[in-house]
Amino acid sequence: MGGDFAGMGFDLVVRGDLVLGDRVLENGYVAISGGVIAAIGQGAPPTTAETADHRGKLVFPGLVDGHMHTSSSAGWAGIEGASRSAAAGGVTTCVDMPYDVPRPVTDASILAEKIAVVNATSHVDMALYGTIRKDGGVDAIAGLAAAGVCSFKLSTYEYDAVRFPRIDNTTMIEAFREIAKTGLMVGIHNEDQEIVEGAIAAAKATGRTDPIMHARTRPPLCETMADLAIFEMALETGAHVHIAHSSLARGFDLAELFRKQGARTSAEACIQYLCMTEEDLVRLQGFGKCNPPFRTAAEVELIWRRIAEGKVAYVSTDHAPWPRDRKEYHGDIFACGAGLTGLQSFAPLMFTLLSRRGLSPTLMASLCAERPAKFHGLFPKKGAIRVGCDADLLVMERGDFTFDAATIQDREATRWSPYDGMAMKARVAATYLRGSCIWNGTEVLAKPGSGRFVPRQVQGSALDAMA
Repeated sequence: MGGDFAGMGFDLVVRGDLVLGDRVLENGYVAISGGVIAAIGQGAPPTTAETADHRGKLVFPGLVDGHMHTSSSAGWAGIEGASRSAAAGGVTTCVDMPYDVPRPVTDASILAEKIAVVNATSHVDMALYGTIRKDGGVDAIAGLAAAGVCSFKLSTYEYDAVRFPRIDNTTMIEAFREIAKTGLMVGIHNEDQEIVEGAIAAAKATGRTDPIMHARTRPPLCETMADLAIFEMALETGAHVHIAHSSLARGFDLAELFRKQGARTSAEACIQYLCMTEEDLVRLQGFGKCNPPFRTAAEVELIWRRIAEGKVAYVSTDHAPWPRDRKEYHGDIFACGAGLTGLQSFAPLMFTLLSRRGLSPTLMASLCAERPAKFHGLFPKKGAIRVGCDADLLVMERGDFTFDAATIQDREATRWSPYDGMAMKARVAATYLRGSCIWNGTEVLAKPGSGRFVPRQVQGSALDAMA
């Protein structure tokens, strides 16, 4: 850091308190050249033609949302709006799930089509998951990996036989063996199909379709049964198997237990499981429905303890921008779409949750930027304020603010949020993507196509950091 910059030409210097993964550099600066971080320091910055003065504000690495869905309801047309929301929320890299309408990303040709749409319409950079067909899709795994997917996603629960299928155990084991050869991580939607279907049928038979029954029909056991199955397969095959969303502290414990036995296992927490409870499901009705469901206040505290213990791989949003009419509750919670909006609220909410607990903002730089970038093979290009990284930055202004869903930058039908009206301790004052300001605190400055597809940069994973 610092040094003699005589003769060096920088395009932009961004000033502010730099939040790194392990410390805060007060009165710091980031010098940018060619869209890449060229120097970092404290005190007097180097001379440059343009300076963005954010002194008094916190400058984080742009967030990397390791789990979100742009295209589950609107198809690839949803990429443009969701990425606008990301820009406004300080999320500079989205890792998008493959369960798209009408075709999931199950082979390299479909991936190429999606990449073209990302490069033409996205406002932020985007990495992509791949998946497999319900039957006979294992042969496409190598091609997807070679074409640049960052990770794979499979499910133990079926929402749709084509878009979001359950993969049977025999095929899952075959897929894990092939994925292990690529070195990529495979995230799993972890719910036991039989337990959930049986519980829903029993609830409907007794006329119980009120909101709390969404949680009651997806009990903790439905998660842990799935966790145990996929982790046993991880141990058998050598694949890096990852719980895509653990609403339970036990999920992180099981991942650690299997790691100690030699498996490559990990788990992430979605931000809703750090703050929302069953009471919020009753209050929000369909707008609080997600899978897995919100748990108890006691479970929320246990997950925070797992964060303190270093057992949580990273924190994501599982952003799923269903249109409002799919979320409205009309007496049957099972008829409502499952998924929450979360991109634009991600940074202010995570900062607020840490602030309320007296925890350092460095945890946000680590859990919401650097670690997801590492797990998805995007580091060191993405995820940190360090020389050589893309100059992706999130500027946060501290204060007392209220999150307003009406300001969500996605299409009108998706301007709703479970966090609407929530008091926040910071707001996103600016977002920079590769050195260009794409959000100035009030409007998105990026244009469709400002974002780029980011292929996986490196092999391996971040599991060493969890040893």
